[in-house]
Amino acid sequence: MIVVVDYGMGNLGSIVNMLRKVGADAIISSDPEVIQDAGKIILAGVGAFDSAVSKLKELQLWELIDRKVTRDHVPILGICLGMQLMTRKSEEGVLPGFGWLDAKTIRINLQDFSNKLRVPHMGWNFVEITSKSMLFHDMYDNPRFYFMHSYHLVCNNNDDIAAYTTHGYQFVSSIIKDNIMGVQFHPEKSHKFGIKLFTNFEERIPC
Repeated sequence: MIVVVDYGMGNLGSIVNMLRKVGADAIISSDPEVIQDAGKIILAGVGAFDSAVSKLKELQLWELIDRKVTRDHVPILGICLGMQLMTRKSEEGVLPGFGWLDAKTIRINLQDFSNKLRVPHMGWNFVEITSKSMLFHDMYDNPRFYFMHSYHLVCNNNDDIAAYTTHGYQFVSSIIKDNIMGVQFHPEKSHKFGIKLFTNFEERIPC
């Protein structure tokens, strides 16, 4: 079963609807007992980094998720803010992230680029896939996904980078490290490309 973690930051219904559309057994939950039994986890969200950390801790989910990922090696997919929480820290706040990646989260800086570009980065954009991970198995040509973010990852280990996107400059739009996966874009808003990604997460990522 895939559990989409509910910590009060984001509309998770569209994620579950798409997962069910591809045949996945998926639910939304903030119940530690349900998350403990999860075969796979999705950590999504929009909003501030520190608020997300605080809410996960208030719900007594922070250590549970960390244990599931690092000790039990349960597959996890971070979406947008959920991927940023996998880093050591964020310029957006002062609280530490999970630290599963040797990476940090920084604000998009477009001061050296055209004033036609905006922050937040919103809308459709191309994703350059660099990893042969099963998450992107048999992905459509010229994949485009929907973005909505003001921060992005900087990874110190290039082996963790699965995809790049360009908005003024190139930034990391997906990471893969063993059972840890993340995307900066919103697959639940990305039509056939998102459906394909969720299908791969359900069918090709082993529990």
